[in-house]
Formats: sequence, structure tokens, C-alpha cells
Amino acid sequence: MIRFECDYLEGAVPEILEALAASAGEQHPGYGTDERTEHAKELIRQACDAPDAGVYFVVGGTQINLTVIGAALKNYQGVLAPVTSHINVHEAGAIELTGHKVLILPSEDGKLQPQQIEEYCRAYQADTHGFHIVQPGMVYISQTTETGTLYSKAELEAIHDVCRRYDLILFVDGARLGYALESPDCDMTLPDLARLCDVFTIGGTKQGALFGEAAVITNETLKREFPYHVKQRGALLAKGWLLGLQFETLFTDDLYFKAARHAADLAVVLHEGLKKLGFDFFYHHRTNQQLPILTKEQCDKLAEKEFTFDHFGDLPDGRVAIRLCTSWATKAEDVDALLTAMEEL
Repeated sequence: MIRFECDYLEGAVPEILEALAASAGEQHPGYGTDERTEHAKELIRQACDAPDAGVYFVVGGTQINLTVIGAALKNYQGVLAPVTSHINVHEAGAIELTGHKVLILPSEDGKLQPQQIEEYCRAYQADTHGFHIVQPGMVYISQTTETGTLYSKAELEAIHDVCRRYDLILFVDGARLGYALESPDCDMTLPDLARLCDVFTIGGTKQGALFGEAAVITNETLKREFPYHVKQRGALLAKGWLLGLQFETLFTDDLYFKAARHAADLAVVLHEGLKKLGFDFFYHHRTNQQLPILTKEQCDKLAEKEFTFDHFGDLPDGRVAIRLCTSWATKAEDVDALLTAMEEL
């Protein structure tokens, strides 16, 4: 079975497994206070050109999203997010369980537009009974989005400007950040994110680590208070060095970006190959989540060829959009096999 349905199926890059094996008998201070974790944080600050940023590690994506949002918002505030966002669709109400409402905005491509945020905030401020309504306190977006689309640097700058005008915290979910940054269509860098966001995450789970996400925080208040929220929400790992070691390895010799570039390069091969075969796409982009459109018969035939893929959405004409993901571990020969199989549909 050749699996393309998601990008966290494999274990970890060999370098991490080797580092873990080599450290098996070592003793480390608990809760991420060890030297390797501190070194990992410094490597990330250097990569972000943000020497004063707070860097914190937790195990998983939902865990870091709810911890960031719960830490950043006052108890009467909510978070603005696209209707397709992970915190709205795929986190089982975890954000609402923190006591904060997800204030969803419509989106055709998984992205928020600056004018949407502006209009929402203006309407809130113009309401004479505003104190009866959940106050917007944060904007949540992801790079890449849940549909695989990308924000440009200009778009992020425009969203940043709106957030500054309305005193909103800007949070970018980077579960797939490396794949976004290495896409040929991306004009954004880690230093851009550090400059424009109050907080963003760097995903490890989907990008070569066994597990782990890093929060990079430039907002001074949030940076100061965040460790207490990590502890309160059960996100402080006693063997924190396991997270530090993995991110230290990923950010040594640009391994994080090299692994992401592999997935991004194969995503381009997959995209161009599908386009050459005449397939249309639900969204046109060159990131690691490709969404070709097939007939139901073609879907059934592809499944019979022992490929696994996600059902992304149904079209009004009866066709189906599927999701095909590349990752740091995807093999070029598997992409070739998939394209050959789709040519035969």
C-alpha cells in the first residue's frame, strides 16, 4: 500500500533516530531545562533572526494551538479564523473548551483577507451593545492553510497592519511551515514571520520529528506568561529534552529546510505531472497538499491500485476532489508510480 493521504505517517528523519539512540543512556535535567533544549531554542532564534523571541516546545499541534490561544486571550475574547481552519474543523472543540469562541469568517480558499478582519472589527466597535458580544482578540491563520494555499508576504503584512490597528494578536499555525517556506511559490521567510507575528509555530510532527511543535513568541506579555499556561494545560513534558534534541537536530545544518525542500520538490513534480495528464485541481498551488479532481469511477479505480488518499470534497457535478500529500519521507519512485496509475484511469 502506497500512502499519500497525510504527511505524518513515517517515523522520523534518520538523524533524529540516531541522536536519540546515542543519547539513550544520558541523564538530563527535567522539563526542558537541559543544555540541548536551550541550544535548540537558540538555533531557532538564529534562524528567525529574533534573538529576543521566546521559544517553547510541546508535543502536538492541537495542544500548542489551545495553549497559545488560551494564554493569549482574556476570558471574554475570541479568535477570528477561516471557516476551514484546523481550530474550527479538526480539533473537537478544543479551543471552545479553553473558554474562547472561534469566530469563523467565510473563506473560499482557506485564507483570510485583511478587509474581512477590518470589517468584523469595525462592526464590533460600531455595535452599541458590544459588551454583550464576544470581543475579537486574536487572528488565527495557518501557513500553509488546510487547503494547501499560501499567504504571500504582502498578504501577511496587510493582516499584520489590521491587527495592529485593532489590537489583535496575530497567530500563525505553522504545522506545515517548512513545506510552505520551501514551496517555489512562497516569498516569505522565518524572519518575516518573526517580524510580523506575535506568535507562530514551527511544526515538527509533520516535518521529520517523531513528535513536537515549537512556539516562537515575540509578544512580550505572552512570552512572559506562556510557560505557566504550558504547565497548567498539561503540556510540559517531564522528559523535555526529547523535544529539545529533536529540534536541535532539525535546526542543525539546515536539516529542517532540506527535508521540507524534498517534499516541496516532489509536490511540484506531482502537480506538474497531474496537470500534464489533464487533471484539474480544487485549488491551484504548488505545496505539499495537492487536490486533484477525479470522477467517482476514477477514485474507485485508484483505490484498487493500492494507493491511499483523502476524500477532500464533492463537486456539484458529481466529481470528487482528493488530497495527495508529499512529505520529507516521500519517495520519488512512489510519485512516479502514482502518476503512472493516474494516467491509466
